[in-house]
Amino acid sequence: MAETIATGLEAPWDLAFLPDGAALVTLRDSAHVVRIDDDGATRLDAGGPDGSVPEVQHENEDGLLGLALGPDDGVYLYFTTASDNRVVRFDLDGDALTDPQVILDGIPSDPNHNGGRLAFGPDGYLYVTTGDARQVDLPQDTDSLAGKILRVTTTGEPAPGNPFGNEVWSYGHRNVQGLGWTSDGRMYASEFGTSEFDELNLIEPGGNYGWPHIEGWADEAGYIDPVVTWPTEEASPSGIAVTDTGVWLAGLRGQRLWHVPLGPDGETGEPQAFLDVGRLRTVVTAPDGGLWVLTSNTDGRGEAGPDDDRILRLELS
Repeated sequence: MAETIATGLEAPWDLAFLPDGAALVTLRDSAHVVRIDDDGATRLDAGGPDGSVPEVQHENEDGLLGLALGPDDGVYLYFTTASDNRVVRFDLDGDALTDPQVILDGIPSDPNHNGGRLAFGPDGYLYVTTGDARQVDLPQDTDSLAGKILRVTTTGEPAPGNPFGNEVWSYGHRNVQGLGWTSDGRMYASEFGTSEFDELNLIEPGGNYGWPHIEGWADEAGYIDPVVTWPTEEASPSGIAVTDTGVWLAGLRGQRLWHVPLGPDGETGEPQAFLDVGRLRTVVTAPDGGLWVLTSNTDGRGEAGPDDDRILRLELS
């Protein structure tokens, strides 16, 4: 049974928890950041028009996307501008986001295929997912930031030990929007396919995940196959939450929450589907051990109900 945490959000995209248990949520289209706590929803002032994040440009799938809270207490945001996608660090001061610092820019952008997920890994470095920006020659180019998972420091420098000496951690991706780790450090990512297969991948440093040459399983030397695939109409996976027992994937086109069981050695069980509340953008493990799920029915592609978009909480048994 899903418990409703918040309603009336417009195109929410990402969610992260503050140390006090409150949550920050990005609103893609309006470029606002909202804090959700016991007092309800409070729109933060980021310095732009009506308190929005400055310089954000939204047309279709782009806009204010990923959000992560850093080990330095910074609020890291991924968003689209008129010229690129970028990652900007802010300080959180009461109800305001202040002192913006660009830590990574020049990520190719397009109205579609921008990636956009941010997550700090168990190693303390910031992982950034990017899309191919509809330039299919870029994912196989390890000198390009497009179609990649990137790994950087809190100031945006390439993290020590990166396989190509730059920001790139893995490549050959079409559009990654979900990242997570098990307690033993295995890293998983979700990826949108084009017309055949969506993917859940186990990420290896320096790994080539095949796009645009491969979609789904290929069993071909030089490319890493996914651990699970779905027909695109059943998934379109965006955010994921990873626990030691399984991976949860928020499905947009598939309009369901997928759970992929994980065995102790990483073997995968039969995926199971949950929820019937429309399009799902993000799933996050909450401090109390439950799951918080963002719906995505007001994003221009869903059928919004009177309370959409919502944050729902599920209890993990």
